Amino acid sequence: MASLAVPDINVVALCGSLRKTSYHRGLVRSAIQISQESVKGMKIEYVDISPLPFINTDLEVNGTFPPEVEAFRQKILAADCFLFASPEYNYSVSPPLKNAIDWASRPSNVWAGKRAAIISTGGNFGGGRGQYHLRQIGVYLDLHFVNKPEFFVYAFQPPQKFDGEGNLVDPESKQRLKEVLLSLQAFALEKKGN
Repeated sequence: MASLAVPDINVVALCGSLRKTSYHRGLVRSAIQISQESVKGMKIEYVDISPLPFINTDLEVNGTFPPEVEAFRQKILAADCFLFASPEYNYSVSPPLKNAIDWASRPSNVWAGKRAAIISTGGNFGGGRGQYHLRQIGVYLDLHFVNKPEFFVYAFQPPQKFDGEGNLVDPESKQRLKEVLLSLQAFALEKKGN
């Protein structure tokens, strides 16, 4: 009996930190590597949000967006689902990530009806409070998040989780990240009706 092929899931990964060696970018790099090695049927594309201008509706002219914004919106529209690497800034999401979310929510809202997962790292709570705020934002945008497993990495507690370049090196965290990706894949396939 022939095995059924798993449909491809196209994931756009967004990182709320603009620092090249940030731990959140390291989480995205690790997710891409894990998906290539052990999550069949999932393709993750990192989309850089740093070129986006600050949201300003004066930049919308005759129903069009600046070229960087339009290119970003098209990436979001074409994706099956999203992976947010979301740092916590003052109990909330980072300004660059909120800016990207807001641009893609302008009419027509290109987040609507899609699936997403959140990963984060940091001190005490591992970015959890920022994740919960992002979930609240998702309610208004009709963006549906994976509920479990949640993924927080306590970056500053032993054993060492990241190297000097911001790469995730902790095997247990990598396994937990794989579980998030598998859950996101299943959730996105459910929406596709498979």
